[in-house]
Amino acid sequence: MVSERDIFCICGPTYLTSVDWTCQHHRRSVAASLVQAVYVLERDRQLNRQFPDAFAPHWWEFFHFNLIRKLVDDADNTIFGAIFELNLNSSPETDSNSNAPRFVIAFRGTITEKDSISRDLTLDLHLIQNSLHTTSRFLIAMQAVKNVASAFPNSVIWLAGHSLGSALAVLVARNMVKTGKLLDTFLFNPPFCAAPIEGIRDERVKYGIRIASSLITAGLNMALRPREERPIMEYSFSMLASWAPNLFINPNDHLCSEYIGYFEHRKNMEELGAGSIERLATQNSIWDMFFKAIGRESEPWHLLPSANLTTNVGPARDFKWAHGIQQWWQSDLHLVCKQHRYT
Repeated sequence: MVSERDIFCICGPTYLTSVDWTCQHHRRSVAASLVQAVYVLERDRQLNRQFPDAFAPHWWEFFHFNLIRKLVDDADNTIFGAIFELNLNSSPETDSNSNAPRFVIAFRGTITEKDSISRDLTLDLHLIQNSLHTTSRFLIAMQAVKNVASAFPNSVIWLAGHSLGSALAVLVARNMVKTGKLLDTFLFNPPFCAAPIEGIRDERVKYGIRIASSLITAGLNMALRPREERPIMEYSFSMLASWAPNLFINPNDHLCSEYIGYFEHRKNMEELGAGSIERLATQNSIWDMFFKAIGRESEPWHLLPSANLTTNVGPARDFKWAHGIQQWWQSDLHLVCKQHRYT
């Protein structure tokens, strides 16, 4: 059965006939479209849509990209990512523009179809348990990005992901930062593994819960983490501060909306003079403390020192729309953009 969401000429940003790589709207739209291309690649595979009937190529060819490699999960043979290379010969506007990416490595999120749902839900569970970095999908993605970065050390490389795919992109990018390589990263609706406090309408209640949560998290960190580990944790977190991924959040999506409060509360605590408490809380989560207490390996991948946060404050049709990738290339978005830097 054909879905309109897969058809570029119906649902894609066909108005972007020329891409200005210095324009944030254009950059965001292209990155989101290439993530959508990965979704469609997998649906093409599942529905056995092959050339010339495949829908996926339209999503990258419109922007003059070539598909270099599909990233395939070794557990179920589903396509979860792809490496795209910009064809400079057919994209003249990139000739002298250093903002144009040479490569874009994109990762899709969960697909609730029979061929992919079992593996994707298993990885969603790993995500909640802060153990996505232990899975083979992460290892495949990590190796693919390392290979491109080492083969083309002076090229501009973008990472992009949606939902589960954005969690994968965060983990890959964090590891690349530790090697000294900062990649432009586009994270669409990245899950925040915490209670959805941002959805509480009463600001006083929300504020009180956040303060209590910070105190509890900081206290647990002091009690459970050995003293000698704390400077290492601080150094590791601070090292990531120079990398500022682009976060795209819809407040009506409870899976990612907590990022809004996460950064806003950090600023409020600094203004209250409680910055030292919030620094501990920013680097740790209650879930992370719990998993460490029971002896399970855990890495709070979703806690970011710095970010360029873009919030879609326009009306949302429903949760499905608020969490969807398609909203991010619309031409009439109402966005609020803020830069958050960890010092």
